[in-house]
Amino acid sequence: MNERIPISVLDLSPIVVGGSASDALRNTLHLAQHVERLGYRRFWLAEHHNMPGIASAATAVLIGYVAGGTSRIRVGAGGVMLPNHAPLVVAEQFGTLEALYPGRIDLGLGRAPGTDQRTARALRRNHAESGEQFSRDVLELQSYFRRAAPGQAVRAVPGAGLNVPLWLLGSSLFSARLAASLGLPYAFASHFAPDYLIPALEIYRHQFKPSASRSRPYAMAAINIFAGDTDAEAARLPTSMQQQFVNLARGEPGPLAPPVDSMEGRWSGAEQAYVERALRESIVGTRDAVRLGLAAFIERTGVEEVIVTSHVHDHAARLRSFAIVAEAHGIPGPA
Repeated sequence: MNERIPISVLDLSPIVVGGSASDALRNTLHLAQHVERLGYRRFWLAEHHNMPGIASAATAVLIGYVAGGTSRIRVGAGGVMLPNHAPLVVAEQFGTLEALYPGRIDLGLGRAPGTDQRTARALRRNHAESGEQFSRDVLELQSYFRRAAPGQAVRAVPGAGLNVPLWLLGSSLFSARLAASLGLPYAFASHFAPDYLIPALEIYRHQFKPSASRSRPYAMAAINIFAGDTDAEAARLPTSMQQQFVNLARGEPGPLAPPVDSMEGRWSGAEQAYVERALRESIVGTRDAVRLGLAAFIERTGVEEVIVTSHVHDHAARLRSFAIVAEAHGIPGPA
């Protein structure tokens, strides 16, 4: 175990077949309380829209619910999809969260809309989505968190003068360059888009410019972990996520399906290749497999932190998976 590497959680608040959004949100809070006791560093929630299997669309609202039901773990967005929002609104929302839960709120920012283009237009009409616009929005958002200057016409209340750490999230090279140029911490979405993981981390480290936020680069990468007490038990868990990816590829999104013994006959050869490539940064197995897999991932990426997601149908199995990860990595036990 490498004690210098904290472990965090990314949750998509899954709505399962036969369940409801209310069930999903309650399970999210229960999971946050569980991993807080286990010693995880942060609990992040992801913004997705028009997705029948994901309940975390109103991410800031859900962060408030989770932060209010926990006491120590950092809670944040992994992330807020900035093209969907006016920067001032984001500053006010996260300024409010920081005022309510001081020292515990993170704000990760993504450039993708987190949905299809038609839904993106419904979220923020007439918004010109581009790299240049995203960069301008990040700078504007940063300005709202600075202490207000005398005579400043527009300010975030609450927000101005509060310390809300900003992270840039990415699945390509663009946000790595922007995070480096602004001296911000960076998180890579290797749990579903692994192709540019190593190049993005290299660009971020090599181009990093110290800032008021950070004097040195700080990178986090995401990985799927499906852990069980037996190999057979663990092997069933990822089939729910595999089915969900197949349905997305077919344009048929839905709630998270129960696991199956085999995916044979449930996907075409092309679909299998697509899903396995997208989810190749995954660890499946018992505690020993998780321990070895995590150590190899940390060694290969050199990240300062790992964020784990476990998109599992059964809530009890999801709780157990995160407990096994904590045991394997050597996180201190329940507080």
